[in-house]
Amino acid sequence: MTLPFVGGRDARTRVRPDHPRSGRDERGQATVEFALILPLVLALLMLLVQIGLVGRDELLVVHAARDAVREATLTASSAAVERVARRTLPGAVARIVRRGAVGEPVEVQIAYVSHTSLPLIGAFLPDLTMHGASVMRVERP
Repeated sequence: MTLPFVGGRDARTRVRPDHPRSGRDERGQATVEFALILPLVLALLMLLVQIGLVGRDELLVVHAARDAVREATLTASSAAVERVARRTLPGAVARIVRRGAVGEPVEVQIAYVSHTSLPLIGAFLPDLTMHGASVMRVERP
């Protein structure tokens, strides 16, 4: 008795007529799925970049407050304090809240508007106003 030949190239490539994939061509499915998901992935990537830019601005506000208060410990000129703050962070607004005599504290506050300007993402996120403050002791009158 001989057994029928099962397998071989013809058996692997042949599709039964009652198989669900018979008659449909699915060669472009991965490309279509990628094209549908790509805008979402790009939007999330741009959102992460915008979050990174806001985090950078927050750090710059802290540094501008430190630089401005350091200048305020050496001079009583609010214009000089403002200039130092803007040198560290262009667009920052600095003001001396209080300034005592030598050895007493001087406090400087910084305000800065972080613009969310990335395409598409900036339209959905409002501009953020950041505040920072720093205190040191006055060194010179």
